[in-house]
Amino acid sequence: MVTETDTKVVAELREQFGKGFARRLRAAGKIPAVIYGHGTDPVHVALPGHQVALLIRRANVLLELEIAGTHQLTLVKDVQKDPVHQVIEHIDLLVVKKGEKIQVDIPVSVVGEPFPGTIANLENTTVTLEVEATHIPQNVEVSVEGLEDGAHITAADLTLPRGAVLVTDPETLIVGVALPPAPVEDEAEGSEEGAESESSTEESAE
Repeated sequence: MVTETDTKVVAELREQFGKGFARRLRAAGKIPAVIYGHGTDPVHVALPGHQVALLIRRANVLLELEIAGTHQLTLVKDVQKDPVHQVIEHIDLLVVKKGEKIQVDIPVSVVGEPFPGTIANLENTTVTLEVEATHIPQNVEVSVEGLEDGAHITAADLTLPRGAVLVTDPETLIVGVALPPAPVEDEAEGSEEGAESESSTEESAE
């Protein structure tokens, strides 16, 4: 059984390209992909579709590829999907080395409840961090517990994982706490009610 923690993937080298070949690959349950980085020539491979689809549910997942007897550590950099059917059409993989630093966008997760009657608005869903390639955090938590109307949390206020360096502008607004907007009266409905009232007044006068 394939699990999301099993990141070892057997990839097949491919020498044929084009939309037609890519469609045949996907029909066979495989995903076209390209590996690049570290000054190497791009390597085109085919990945097992079901296994990889499970793995890329997580952001910034590392895949330990086995390609023709060699092993390569890669970071899922971009996933292209069909906009209608959401079928994975292609994946870009970046070569990474253990111990090197890379820049990645990390999801922001809001925890806690703000002061009663207020709402916490997540203004930016990710922050860019420089982290070690093999120690990429799944998310950065930001607590809004008890925060009152007008409170703001910027990127500089975030508690970063150990070893991570903030790349995003420190002044970037991450979360803002505010009162919910007051309900707006339907002006059209108000106008209609006013017109009906005037009409009734005129009929009474007649």
